[in-house]
Amino acid sequence: MPPPSPVLEAPAPTNDDARGGKASGGKTKGSKPSARDRKGVGGRPPKFTEPSRPITLTLPESTLEGLRLIDDDRGQAIVKLTQQALRSGDSGQPQVEIMEMAANIGVLIIGPSSALRRIPFLHLVEVAPARFLLALDPGNDFKNLEIAIHDVLEDVPENDERERALIAQLLQHIRNVRKNSRVRMAEILFVNIGDHAKR
Repeated sequence: MPPPSPVLEAPAPTNDDARGGKASGGKTKGSKPSARDRKGVGGRPPKFTEPSRPITLTLPESTLEGLRLIDDDRGQAIVKLTQQALRSGDSGQPQVEIMEMAANIGVLIIGPSSALRRIPFLHLVEVAPARFLLALDPGNDFKNLEIAIHDVLEDVPENDERERALIAQLLQHIRNVRKNSRVRMAEILFVNIGDHAKR
């Protein structure tokens, strides 16, 4: 029998907290929370300073061992890896950059973006952890891409600063190379790997 899936626990509000009414210990709305109230489920202090919830993950044993080496708490280990992958720390690496791939030839590389994935003809090809190459379907060019990016930017919430900053940087790069006639299109070979193709 395979080992049970690890469960990442996080504090959750009680029904009384959600209703804002009187708690079982007699605490009323607006009263100062006690030390017990500030603790999470089972009397433990909150694990994170922002809203969180428990999830269940099934991971390879080697990955679980790797997480243990990063932090004894699996949840904290995953948070640390996510922050590193998203470059949310002080690494200083730009979210959008031109990476040289041959003499005098570079490609645009960007960080993760859920908004850009909504553009139907754009593919984000991961070439390194959390670093993506832009690939366009045939019949589209930088002008089509620039218009589509402006459209998705309108739907990105104002408080999503990382996503908006990435898109703004990308638009600036696209404008610069387009105005200076420094861009040309090339093709990437994609292969379908559905069930039929694997046989």
